[in-house]
Amino acid sequence: MNFYADERVALFIDGANLYAAARALGFDIDYKRLLTLFQGKGRLIRAFYYTALAEDQEYSPLRPLIDWLDYNGYTMVTKPLKEFTDATGRRKLKGNMDIELAIDVMELTPHLDHIVLFSGDGDFRRLVAATQRKGVRVSVVSTMRSQPPMVADELRRQADTFVELADLMPQIARDGPRPERRREERGPDDDDWRETA
Repeated sequence: MNFYADERVALFIDGANLYAAARALGFDIDYKRLLTLFQGKGRLIRAFYYTALAEDQEYSPLRPLIDWLDYNGYTMVTKPLKEFTDATGRRKLKGNMDIELAIDVMELTPHLDHIVLFSGDGDFRRLVAATQRKGVRVSVVSTMRSQPPMVADELRRQADTFVELADLMPQIARDGPRPERRREERGPDDDDWRETA
């Protein structure tokens, strides 16, 4: 990864997309290790995590992850899942966070030098191009090593740098050695959570 020590960096994590990519590669992400990795790459301004939640469920498997991330240095952006009926009469859930992510990127672009987008969604190609026109470098983190690849070719080509998620695995996988954490960084239920949607 190509970072400069003095550049202002922000992470934009499409939660469902990153979870699917890591799952396709067969590992779980240790979000504390991920944050620590990028804190060492430059001046980390923000780390956003985007996910949709089912409102009507008494308990969501995502709730412990969201609470842990919110308490441990991530800015959480959530919205309720929308329920709809498709043409065949089946009930489906939809929770696309693309607009929220795009708005946050455009609002923060004047204050950043480098954006790291954790998503393989080709819909973000135009966002990446618009960000680059404002003089901000964009790295995309996803994977080509899954079957099928989790990153859209047009997004990978548009990015200044494509970072293969499998190459980050030794540094961010839950099973690897964990960095020491200071007492003030620990939450009340100090476990490392992962998205299990």
